[in-house]
Amino acid sequence: MASLCQACSSSSATPLLLAKRVFSLASSPFIFMREHKIPRHCNSFRAFNAVSASSSASTSVCVDFKDLRSNELVELEYAELNLNHKISEEVGHVRIRQHVNPLSSSFSKPAPVPVWDEVYKDPSLPLMVDIGSGSGRFLLWQANKNVESRNYLGLEIRQKLVKRANFWVNELGLSNVHFIFANAMVSFEHLISSYPGPLEIVSILCPDPHFKKRHQKRRVVQKPLVNSILQNLKPGGKIFVQSDVLDVAQDMRDQLDEESNVLQHMDTVDTEDGWLTENPMGIRTEREIHAEFEGARIYRRLYQKRQLLPET
Repeated sequence: MASLCQACSSSSATPLLLAKRVFSLASSPFIFMREHKIPRHCNSFRAFNAVSASSSASTSVCVDFKDLRSNELVELEYAELNLNHKISEEVGHVRIRQHVNPLSSSFSKPAPVPVWDEVYKDPSLPLMVDIGSGSGRFLLWQANKNVESRNYLGLEIRQKLVKRANFWVNELGLSNVHFIFANAMVSFEHLISSYPGPLEIVSILCPDPHFKKRHQKRRVVQKPLVNSILQNLKPGGKIFVQSDVLDVAQDMRDQLDEESNVLQHMDTVDTEDGWLTENPMGIRTEREIHAEFEGARIYRRLYQKRQLLPET
């Protein structure tokens, strides 16, 4: 509690810096302060100093999330990673295009298969693959929480994001996460089929929407990729998809619902109109944060591969 008080003691700190100080002390999705339980994603929170033995008075500092921009909320969400934002000579300035054409000839070559025991400390661990991993923060957070129990692989079609994500992997000293510059539509099968351990989770989170009808063939969730995921996913393994664009979410849902003989939609109490109301992975992605900041709804679906029936 003393460290929490120290974090809040500087009245000159900006709302973002103050919030970072408090949130970096919390390793769970909630900050617990006596009887107060404050969710990470609330609109504001108040950090309370401890009451001294000689006084019943307490001081407090309030940080209103409405004072923060969406990019600052991203920094806040991932504050505990304490990522190094200095641009290295190798990575250079990371300025990216929001959307790329995966059908371009420049993305038609399969990514080289890595030497798995050089990439991971233990390549026999269950694997989570995030297709379209973006900056990589979401996967880095997951890997940092499950260092000994799971490996993580990010597939991203924008090369500079991959370079920076792997730079962060080295900065954090993690040996259970790796990022590959790859077009998942081309590379997923030969990459994942070569992995020594079981494929446990596949996530596709807010993929490029490609709104125009003639461009929808560029969307990442296509029949060949779905087949490859199902072929490699272990029984009981999960597929988690989400988008802030309803049409994209419905498209992913429809394609996965067609595989009902193999996949079971996991309907939980936290659903509305068949969509999950919360991200079950424990933290929001950057796109989620930006979209929700703008007032958009996130459409989420979670599936599980059916267990193999015993042979008779």
